[in-house]
Amino acid sequence: MSETEGMMVRGSDGESARSSDMTIPLPAGPGLTEPDGPPVPGRAPVGRLLPEAPGAAQVRPGVRGAPRPGRRWRRLLRAVVLSVTPLVLLAVVVFGGLLLVTPSVGNARALAHAQDSSHHAVYPGPPVPARFAAALVATEDHRFASEPGIDPIAVGRVIVARLTGRGDQGGATLYQQLAKVLYTQGRTGLAVEAEQVALAVKLKFSYSGAEILRLYAGVVYFGHGFYGLAAASCGYFGTPADRLSWPQAALLAGLVQGPSADDPLLYPHRARAREQHVIGRLTATGALRRAQTAAALAQPVSRLVAHAGRGCTG
Repeated sequence: MSETEGMMVRGSDGESARSSDMTIPLPAGPGLTEPDGPPVPGRAPVGRLLPEAPGAAQVRPGVRGAPRPGRRWRRLLRAVVLSVTPLVLLAVVVFGGLLLVTPSVGNARALAHAQDSSHHAVYPGPPVPARFAAALVATEDHRFASEPGIDPIAVGRVIVARLTGRGDQGGATLYQQLAKVLYTQGRTGLAVEAEQVALAVKLKFSYSGAEILRLYAGVVYFGHGFYGLAAASCGYFGTPADRLSWPQAALLAGLVQGPSADDPLLYPHRARAREQHVIGRLTATGALRRAQTAAALAQPVSRLVAHAGRGCTG
């Protein structure tokens, strides 16, 4: 053993320690200790706690200050706002530009009249009966009365579907569908869909809901050569539109998305499936009670179209 390793320091109490284990006493200060008596060589002083200075912050040994939860959420909210605000402003600018470059919808009646004339349909058509209106809105656009011409929720769903490659998720309101029939028929593409959005908003704020439904029902195709609600009601059922039963109204409302594919005279099973979907929507929205739903579903398509081709007799 070397002298360095064997060098010991003996304290006043008779204990021994290596010189390398000696503790250097710290000076007294706020929050530290003050010796009770004179220091003893080779031994750490034992003291009493001094009172802290007024206003001094207490620091717990080994604990760092952690951010408060409220502060973290405020930072996150600020980051979201800073990220979303430019996108919102860009969307507003783009939509404002669309409104400027798209045509006026003041000629919607004239366009509907021209289309009805080319299809030998009556213009203006009869007022849309309540049952058909309820069936159409429940199936195609259940927010028809409250939306601004477009359905923001459906638009968001369509955007997400396209970004994720899930295909077309629908979502076109009755205003957009009418804009397509009157202004962009035969044209496709993103630019055309954007134009339909702007035209739908203009239609919403230019015509009443009742007139939009009347324009729509007057020009839409119902299959089997029937353009307009009046021609379809007389052609399929031999009854005027204002006398439609619930299952008849549901059958016609189900045809607007696929009038040729769901033609009840050619493809009754497909037409039945669409009719059941519409009746389900009418039940879900509260337009039909359970007893009415059961009665409507009890009638087969063959019975509904038993008088097809006879036309309206009065």
